Amino acid sequence: MKAYVVGGAVRDELLGLPVQDRDFVVVGATPEEMAGRGFKPVGKDFPVFLHPETHEEYALARTERKSGRGYKGFTVHAAPEVTLEDDLRRRDLTINAMAKAPDGTLIDPFNGRKDLEEGVLRHVSEAFAEDPVRILRVARFAARFGFRIADETLALMRRMVDSGEADALVPERVWQEFARGLAEPHPERMLEALEQAGLRARLLPELASWPRAFTGARPVRYAHLCWPLDEAGVNALSDRIRAPNEERELALLGVRVKATFGAGKSTGEIFQLLKTVDAFRRPERFAQLLEVARLAVPGFDAAPLERALQAAGAVDAGAIAREAAAPGAIPELVDRARAAAIEAALGREP
Repeated sequence: MKAYVVGGAVRDELLGLPVQDRDFVVVGATPEEMAGRGFKPVGKDFPVFLHPETHEEYALARTERKSGRGYKGFTVHAAPEVTLEDDLRRRDLTINAMAKAPDGTLIDPFNGRKDLEEGVLRHVSEAFAEDPVRILRVARFAARFGFRIADETLALMRRMVDSGEADALVPERVWQEFARGLAEPHPERMLEALEQAGLRARLLPELASWPRAFTGARPVRYAHLCWPLDEAGVNALSDRIRAPNEERELALLGVRVKATFGAGKSTGEIFQLLKTVDAFRRPERFAQLLEVARLAVPGFDAAPLERALQAAGAVDAGAIAREAAAPGAIPELVDRARAAAIEAALGREP
């Protein structure tokens, strides 16, 4: 029985990046042997085990054979006679199909190191076409590393889209890959890759254009991406890719109020905006909204709105409630006090 570090850990080490997790492939063993050595089985679809001390994942070397549509349509074969090269051959990209022996020797049967050095994303074999999720993974790696996609790999991705294989993508997996790509250094490269493959128009038809650069947390990036849309567009896109509520809500909030982010707003208009976006109860979300507006609106100055919220938020609503003659008058009195605080902070007419 031999165990090899494989995949992302080998790739990232060669790139000089921190290695967060190590995955191992075990050659020449059976599930019974693994259990006998104290490994804990955790795999549902194929034999994966946790090391009894380090809790790192050890998977038995396996091959996969296409048996249906989509990313679940595979028959897995794991047995002692499956070689390390057999296991590496089933992987998506050459840069992910390298292994490292216990003595440090690099095992690279598909020239992944060369592609890594040249900044190329290249599929390992024609089996790439059997899993449509791999189109999204290539796009995500383009967003992470800024690598170009090999011409033959891009052509294969286009054929997968044209043949309808990509239609088997399920929303949950789409969001899983899309969200990870959106959080990478260059999400625009992911969208460019999907466009080149022909998948953007099918999967993300609302996104006819996108920002040239992204910053901020993932909800901010998603809202920035959705800024040109209307509410119907945001909802259609979010439904199709199963965007979580946090991302959807911020994107919807942005498209609802984006027309109000112009200059020269009166105190009343500013106060009404703060109420509309629920800034007093959810100041963190309002801060995210302003971050989106800074990115999406040329020349936008968020400082007046930030000062307005700070001033209005300092109003002691509890004291006003205690002094109010009638409970029903409290909301109006609080609103007046907040508007007055904004006027004083900004020096504007109501």
